[in-house]
Order: sequence, then structure tokens, then C-alpha cells
Amino acid sequence: MNVDLKLDALGAGRPVLVLHGGGGPATVAGLAAHLAEHAQVMAPAHPGWDGTPRPESISSIGDLAMLYLRSLKDHGLRDVMVVGSSMGAWIALEMAVRDTGGIIGKVVVIDGVGVVAPGETVVDFFSLTPRGVAEHAYHEPDKFFVDPASLPPERQAIMRGNMAALRAVAGTEMADPKLLGRLAKVDAPTLVLWGESDRIATPSYGRALAAALPNGQFQLIERAGHLPQLERPAETFAALDRFLG
Repeated sequence: MNVDLKLDALGAGRPVLVLHGGGGPATVAGLAAHLAEHAQVMAPAHPGWDGTPRPESISSIGDLAMLYLRSLKDHGLRDVMVVGSSMGAWIALEMAVRDTGGIIGKVVVIDGVGVVAPGETVVDFFSLTPRGVAEHAYHEPDKFFVDPASLPPERQAIMRGNMAALRAVAGTEMADPKLLGRLAKVDAPTLVLWGESDRIATPSYGRALAAALPNGQFQLIERAGHLPQLERPAETFAALDRFLG
């Protein structure tokens, strides 16, 4: 896997890696800026997102997890808190499962996908219209929905590229059937934050994910959907600050 990933950092303090979901870096920009007030924060775009190239060697979530683990090691970082939103949380969990060198100290899962939980499902994301995505993703969809047709052509192209990259690395199922059982290997304390109105992956799915983690704790964010860092930033940031310590 010959990929040179730059981890530019903002702020100073404990290293924190922030991993975005399918919507791209903009979905975690506010979260990263908040954490940078008291931590050393890295919030890269995954290869293939926001117009960046995606080498053929990056074709799965596991590939991204190994890329980030290797990059953290190459930068000499340890005891890193990894914060992931949606698909980014899946990457964070795969990193924690594969970490054998003490690189990861804590994990934060924000409405993550990636596991197959008995009796729970993740919505067929790629079958949804843009309005349907908003209806499933937000507590207040009318407040956050933006019709892609109203955006400039270059922004529409970036959104199409992001969705193509998501499909390429996460697959249409957006889950690894073996991951839930593998979470028993994760020793790192893990905070699982979930929006109560998430209809991409429901709170029950989140509770099942948290229960599979030896040191997992579940916290519900009221009046929020799949992206609580956008809908309820104050509550989300407060939970992160307490966990970061």
C-alpha cells in the first residue's frame, strides 16, 4: 500500500485523529475545530474524497484503517484518541481491532456503521434520494436539507465523487459481518455517541455496537440524527470533552 498520507495538525496537546464519514471533511470540520482548542487535531480527507485521488490499493475500510495506523506510527504518535463519524467510526473501530502497538488510546464512535447487529439493519443508503437521505439522517431534515441541483457544478462533482468513493470502499451493504465479534479485541475505552433520531442506523444498533466493546459506553444525544455534531454541537462537544479529559 504505497500511499503518502499527510497528517497536518491543528492545536497542541493530546493527539486526536478525526475521521469523516461519506459526506466528506465538512461534516466534521466544526468538531475538529472545537477539539483543536485543547488537543493536537488531525482531520484529513480520506483518499478519494473532496477531489483527492484514491489509489487502487485503497479498496476497503480495512485498507483505510491500515493506512491511518501506519501514518500515525510514521509520525511517532501514541495514545491517540480516534474520533469517527458514520463511516469514519467504522474506520476507527477497524484501527482499534488491528492496533498491536499501543497507538490508539481512546475511541469515539459517532453514529457509526460497519457492524452487522442481530435484529438491526442499516438503511440501504444508496437507494435513497437526496431528500430521503436528509429524512433519515436529521432530526430536523427541513433545516439541513440542501438540494444538490441548487449547488454549483463543481460542488455537485465533488459530491458525486464522494459517493463513488464511499461505494468503492464501504460496499453497498456498508458492513463487515465479522466486525461485531472482533470488537472483543478492543481494549481502548470507547465512547459511542448516538443521535436519538438517527434512521440511517438506529440507537438500538448503536447500543448493540457499544455492548460488543469490552470498555464501551453508550450515550444518546437528544434531538439529533446521524450527525449530532452538526445538529447538536454543544451537547456533542461536551461529551467529547469529558471523555478526552
